[in-house]
Amino acid sequence: MDVVDALGVSWVDFAVPRPTTRTMTETTALIVAHGQPSDPDPAEAALARFAARVAASAPGLSVHSATLAAPGRLEAVLEGLPETVPIYPLFMARGWFVTSALPRRLGGRANPILDPLGIDQGLPALIAAHLAKELDQRGWPLADSALVLAAHGSGRSRNPSAVANGFAEQLQSHLGLARLSVGFVEETPSITEAARRHGAMSLCLPFFACAGGHANEDVPQALEQAGYAGDLLPVLGELPPVPALIARRISEAGR
Repeated sequence: MDVVDALGVSWVDFAVPRPTTRTMTETTALIVAHGQPSDPDPAEAALARFAARVAASAPGLSVHSATLAAPGRLEAVLEGLPETVPIYPLFMARGWFVTSALPRRLGGRANPILDPLGIDQGLPALIAAHLAKELDQRGWPLADSALVLAAHGSGRSRNPSAVANGFAEQLQSHLGLARLSVGFVEETPSITEAARRHGAMSLCLPFFACAGGHANEDVPQALEQAGYAGDLLPVLGELPPVPALIARRISEAGR
């Protein structure tokens, strides 16, 4: 039995069911992310590539994409979609962007907004299985390994840190690591504080839906300041099993 199986999680659990003999109808969805206000185009292109990965994870799935930071992009995409098309927020918490900014940009449209990635109830077990695989590939026993969860946090709301801490607790319940620390970009404890005294058998997982300035610059700088000797993983949203999970949620919403 491999490590992933020992955790009781199978990649098949997150696969979208294949169509039966019944004629398959296409499910359409729109993935919305924050984007990069200072340079919108690269983030917009990256999200389009991600949407294509989600669409490829399930049969009969058509996935559009738009970032809030690209001027007029969301509105332009919405013009070509009916109000029955669900919107998947590629965010880690149900914060201001999901509850206020996005609905305001919709205007009077009634497109349903699904739960964001970070609060998906299936996410902790899925990511725990992936992390167990990462550790196993390195030959690091779970009980001797550590994890730094590097999250955004907020100076105005406790919700983002509560989501990150709750996610960390669930990860630890699945993995039983020697140590798991959570640090934040915008609140205490900082990522530097969280990463101190972590040995070489450590992974750092950026708790972000998309790569960007925080994940590409702030997190590595904080780890360097801490003298962190472990490995830095891609942001959570870019881990291999995530597109199939999103495809499953979109397909469920389209039934």
